[in-house]
Amino acid sequence: MNKLINLFLALLFIIPVVGQAQITTDRQDGRFQSTRGTVQYMLKQMKPAYAFDPSFTPAEFKEWQSGLRTAMKELMHFPEIADLPAPVCIKTVQRDGYRVEKWESYPLPGSVVPYLVLIPDGVDPGHKAPAVLCIPGFGGSKEGLAGETEGDYELTSFPVEPVKKGAMALHYVKRGLVAVAVDNPSCAELSDNGHFDYLNTSRILLEMGWSYLGLTAYQDWNVLSWMKELDFVNKDRLIVSGFSLGTEPLMVLGTLDPSIYAFVYNDFLCRTLERILVMTKPDPKGIRLFPNSIEHLIPGFLTQFDFPDLVAALAPRPVICTEGGLDRDFDLIRKAYEISGKPDHFTYYHYKKFADPKDRKQIEQVPEGIDRDTYFNLVNVDPKNHYFKEEWVLPWIDKVLK
Repeated sequence: MNKLINLFLALLFIIPVVGQAQITTDRQDGRFQSTRGTVQYMLKQMKPAYAFDPSFTPAEFKEWQSGLRTAMKELMHFPEIADLPAPVCIKTVQRDGYRVEKWESYPLPGSVVPYLVLIPDGVDPGHKAPAVLCIPGFGGSKEGLAGETEGDYELTSFPVEPVKKGAMALHYVKRGLVAVAVDNPSCAELSDNGHFDYLNTSRILLEMGWSYLGLTAYQDWNVLSWMKELDFVNKDRLIVSGFSLGTEPLMVLGTLDPSIYAFVYNDFLCRTLERILVMTKPDPKGIRLFPNSIEHLIPGFLTQFDFPDLVAALAPRPVICTEGGLDRDFDLIRKAYEISGKPDHFTYYHYKKFADPKDRKQIEQVPEGIDRDTYFNLVNVDPKNHYFKEEWVLPWIDKVLK
């Protein structure tokens, strides 16, 4: 009997929590007793300092870009280290129509960061080629990007056949570009005992006042700076191509380095702040899960800008977004490109499931109290078809490099 009574009492406490998808208060003064409700309220009141304003004049737009760049630089905390050792090539293997070089960079004291360089046959100082920095998504690797065998860090195997969709760097080198493939921190060759331990790395970095994205972008920035020194690369045609998680360092690099020519944003576009506010439906235990894991967290980020603002700030440089989102956000970015005088430099595609406008949700505000699956459906995302969209990217690359 006591067990039944205890179960009944427990349900009295659990059921209301589980049923409360939105975070609300019944107090007349509008205050929240739950701390979660309080921080939700604080988040709702916050307006990022560098939110893009579609009414900007061209002069105001440039001033906004400059301020945003300064804010990003402060958030990323790139270390200033003098006299870093130069990267070293440690292996070269010939492939059909190109070669793969394995290099090591040394961006931090005590740090070794390997990367792969794919160079088309015939490219040399007298026959320069455009170059693209390829950044993988969560769980990806430079070997996967290069079409090599996962885990074969010594490049002893033959390339994987058939070529996988995710072999971003391989697709590019076969198109005549020099392609550089990197690992994300704590992933693949940078992993700990073979475990892709993003969480511990992110936690330690946050404790030191840095962030996972700050480290990622810094490592990639060092490789990008090295690419500019290659005598067989056309420095006026440097591209950054990011898949999924890799779009985050792409936005950082694009914001900080105006010399980057173009960008391949292979993910859906969303408002991170809105995503946190609306995905509040509790799980069966009454727990509200955070939309993203800790490697996405940068202290102060949401006080400054959101993802659509950062893509808008890339104007007038060519950008392609390949996996949709809400037309609301693409309209905002298109306005930035109109202001910059290059409306044709922004291209975007939706998932095929939502390619027809009548199949897309046209909403200005995503409702609160939803779970992940509902969120993806409302913002026109088809997760099972999340892959590198070579069918759209490669023709676009040909076009922007003409």
